[in-house]
Amino acid sequence: MRYIIIAFAVFVFIVSCKSKQEVPKDADTYYTCSMDPQVIAYKPGKCPICHMELTKAKKTNGGDKDEIQLSEQQIQLGNIHTDTILNGAIGDQLVLTATLNFDQMKSSSVSSRVMGRVEKLYFKNMGDYIKKGSPLYDLYSEELNNAKQEYLLALERKKVFADEKAIDFGQLLQSAKNKLLLWGMTEAQLQNLAESKKATPTTTFYSTASGYITALDIREGEYTMEGGTIVKLADLSSLWAEAQVYTSQLSEIDRNSAAVVQLPDFEGKEIKGSIEFVNPEIAPDTRINLIRVSIPNPGNQLKPGMPAYVILKSPQRKTLTLPVDAVIRDGKGATVWIQTANKTFKSVMVQTGLESNDRIEIKTGLKTGDIVVISGAYLLNSEYIFKKGTIPMSGHDMKNM
Repeated sequence: MRYIIIAFAVFVFIVSCKSKQEVPKDADTYYTCSMDPQVIAYKPGKCPICHMELTKAKKTNGGDKDEIQLSEQQIQLGNIHTDTILNGAIGDQLVLTATLNFDQMKSSSVSSRVMGRVEKLYFKNMGDYIKKGSPLYDLYSEELNNAKQEYLLALERKKVFADEKAIDFGQLLQSAKNKLLLWGMTEAQLQNLAESKKATPTTTFYSTASGYITALDIREGEYTMEGGTIVKLADLSSLWAEAQVYTSQLSEIDRNSAAVVQLPDFEGKEIKGSIEFVNPEIAPDTRINLIRVSIPNPGNQLKPGMPAYVILKSPQRKTLTLPVDAVIRDGKGATVWIQTANKTFKSVMVQTGLESNDRIEIKTGLKTGDIVVISGAYLLNSEYIFKKGTIPMSGHDMKNM
């Protein structure tokens, strides 16, 4: 009976030994599936999940802990592409919403130089265009009429007392004439007054500037004081694009930046301009500042009130740049993958700068000639986390760069 028990124990030991998986001589070599990397075997075969042929791989014991090695098949399936980083150029661009407005530097007012009642207005509508020298309004003024009579009287006395040497009637006539000129009458009106020798009760005044009416502060029959504004005019040969800027964006504005005004109503028409003014005061309620960009308006095609975009472009500078998709960013910083050897990749931390279109500036962390992964960086990141169970560069600090 004792021999039977011993024989049975030997049989069980032999069976258990045969049931164990054979371990290859090279313990660093294993087989895995490129589609299902969680499958690991120590001999060739097929994946039990997708039934693809297992790929031979080698463990990377030691070496840089931030490196990862992939098979040729994994690189192809992951669409991983690399490129050599070189010096490039990048410039900042800031896009602001704006509205076209009158250029206040080319605005003017026509005011009354004498008190009186406006009997007639020749332009009554906002937006009417007034040419310089056009009749603007008729005014009835007692002071002006008295000054006309003084002028006519001075003309008559100079004629009658031409031989009188005691009184200089020429100087009196010039004084009366200067008063009428200062009150807004023209040389032609004075010539007509001297020829007709009759003063009309109302006087026509002419516009001293050209432009479109933006304000009409008087009506027919109303009185105007000396210096009272009759109309305000705006010259539309140039306009202001007034853009709103948030407080956080002020540091990005350079007065020397190239300004481009884009007009959506004209199928994206772009006009080059220059920054004329940056408001030093910030609105306390909205925390918004205002900048003005002056643009030409040939043919007066553009109208105040039109929407626009102001694009501020800073001068380009030479620096290292990468495609935006090559950089992985999170709350701890930014990293990129570089190729250190054949099929071997390493995660490095970088400091980024300006971002323009699809390019991003690399300030530190890379040097000219580094081979950088420009496509498939996120897949490499995921593969690293799966295989090593940690985030790349988890032990590094951005402050130590």
